Amino acid sequence: MAKQTHRGFSTLAIHAGQEPEPLTGAVSVPIYATSTYVQDELGKPRLGYEYARVTNPTRDRLQESLAALEGGASSRVFASGMAAINAICTMMKAGDHLVCSHNVYGGVPRLFNQILTNYGLEFAYVDTSNLRAVEKAIRKNTRYVYVETPTNPLMTISDIAAICDLAHRRRAEVIVDNTFMSPYFQRPIELGADMVVHSTTKFLNGHSDGLGGVVVCTKAEQAEQLAFIQKSAGAIMSPFECWLVLRGVKTLGVRMQRHDENGRRIAEYLVGHKKVKAVFYPGLSNHPQHELARKQMSGFGSMITFETGSLGNAKRLLKKCKGTLSLGESLGGVETLISHPATMTHAALGEKGRRAIGITDGMVRISVGIEDVEDIIADLDVALSAI
Repeated sequence: MAKQTHRGFSTLAIHAGQEPEPLTGAVSVPIYATSTYVQDELGKPRLGYEYARVTNPTRDRLQESLAALEGGASSRVFASGMAAINAICTMMKAGDHLVCSHNVYGGVPRLFNQILTNYGLEFAYVDTSNLRAVEKAIRKNTRYVYVETPTNPLMTISDIAAICDLAHRRRAEVIVDNTFMSPYFQRPIELGADMVVHSTTKFLNGHSDGLGGVVVCTKAEQAEQLAFIQKSAGAIMSPFECWLVLRGVKTLGVRMQRHDENGRRIAEYLVGHKKVKAVFYPGLSNHPQHELARKQMSGFGSMITFETGSLGNAKRLLKKCKGTLSLGESLGGVETLISHPATMTHAALGEKGRRAIGITDGMVRISVGIEDVEDIIADLDVALSAI
């Protein structure tokens, strides 16, 4: 298993899986834009490469890199974060049960409830910040406990180590979505998680220019199953997208530091603004799980949700977003992205579903970028003046 003990995080980010290309010495991993590979003779492919859906050298390098960064045994990358989650679920069989955080990205319950239940898979949604609720939800047929922490968009924190201990005693595996924190600020595998999933589209790539997902594994059998799913079902990440993530992770350490610095400043600014009703950010001392966040995370990141009071207020604010504030879905880019969960990321839950987990029409989510923080604050001042 790859460890961080002998190398610092940024050293791993720059060098693990990113060694100079041996033929020419190129310091950037080449994009192997090929669909197939010439074989020297029948049954003897060079270095095992036969067909690009199955294996690709650029993809292999990225998988090595991301496994090292998360401290996993190996990883498998897919065409999107949702494709990665779907791949995990295809390791389940009819009758298997999955316990899921009730407050997650809206695309996850959409996949589970509207597609995968048709194949006999069973799902339960609980507040995973409540350990008793998790324990009550686990059944004899529970295969996985799926935890998103912090949650999207309410920034609720779940105790990864405690959930892993509880699930493992009941012979269930734990999957942690680590997209919001990245391996720089949160280490789920070190806390006992069996698999870690990311939308690489977000902080790992960091530049809002490529889609992808990854599952980081702790066991060889997980990686083998996922490799078979890559081969059989496709939905693999393209060589160019792999290269984009390889390029992105080289600066992950310095980017996350700046995201965190800016995130703390913006959270403090929002708390002090008279037109903001509430701020959801684990770095604030009044956050319900602030102490847990300090314990299991080494930073608080740049994801913040705040309450404007109504849909009308949210619309007026978002219409005024200019300069550093880009209105759009997604997160984790170097630019500041601002969105409206009720009509964007969580629209699929419906009004009743959103209300059940506490998402209001007045909530606005901001992914704080790495611009000069004074400029972000100035642009937020203008946007908030519209309320």
